[in-house]
Amino acid sequence: MISKKDVQYIAHLARISLSENEQETLAKDLEGIVKYVGKLQELDTKAVEPTTHVLPINNVFREDVVRPSLTQEEALANAPAKEAGSFKVPQVIE
Repeated sequence: MISKKDVQYIAHLARISLSENEQETLAKDLEGIVKYVGKLQELDTKAVEPTTHVLPINNVFREDVVRPSLTQEEALANAPAKEAGSFKVPQVIE
């Protein structure tokens, strides 16, 4: 059984705030999900081949061909800031 205390803990981990009504609704929804997963665990899947997708889809990649491109100097020519041959950007991690 999923309690309101469980929902409050999950909400805390997710850094979201929930009203009393939302907590009750979410507790019922999560309980339904847990019951459904329990039903799925009862299935015999020994004869089922593992798969990552239901359709036989493969990635299609082009050939990696070297082609003419910009030099480092050309790529950095319009950069507002550069340092040691690279684009210089503002620090985003403190």
